[in-house]
Amino acid sequence: MPQAKTLTPKELRRVLDSIASNSHSARNRLMLLMTHWAGMRVGEVASLSLHDIRNPDGSVKQEIRLDAAQTKGKYARVVFVNERLRKEIGLYLQKIEVKSGSRPLFSTQKRAAFSANTLCQTMNAIYRRAGIEGATSHSGRRSFITMLASKGIGVRVLASLAGHRSIATTQAYIDVNDEMKRAAVELA
Repeated sequence: MPQAKTLTPKELRRVLDSIASNSHSARNRLMLLMTHWAGMRVGEVASLSLHDIRNPDGSVKQEIRLDAAQTKGKYARVVFVNERLRKEIGLYLQKIEVKSGSRPLFSTQKRAAFSANTLCQTMNAIYRRAGIEGATSHSGRRSFITMLASKGIGVRVLASLAGHRSIATTQAYIDVNDEMKRAAVELA
């Protein structure tokens, strides 16, 4: 099975534009951006509750602390949230009724928490509607890691951000493209 497609900024914009014209646009936009801008796994995104992303004063956390039960490898990890993602989370929180910190951050149409599988299917449908061939629920993580690698971030930092215990796993995520090769030969 081929690896999930990494998206260019233009393709990501196309997906976000497609989301804007569909139901649940605010929810779907943020779920997608959490994979692209923070490198979160779909299961991690599905597991989030309000208290995971919001401080007691109502502000958005700069770091999301995932416990072992929320991660694939059953190892707790910290997800660092950049300013633009914190802004997106804040906008989303303004749109939903916030009552309980233990409430799921993202709910299905039936107001239940997403399972990892249901969120995976939802993400795949989002990419299909946008017409992005080869994109899957894993495309956000691959795009996040590849984009940071293209900006010169070292593989050890990338592995830590991705929650990988082996840099070999992280290296397999990096999609080498012509732009990266051109930049590399300019350094010679």
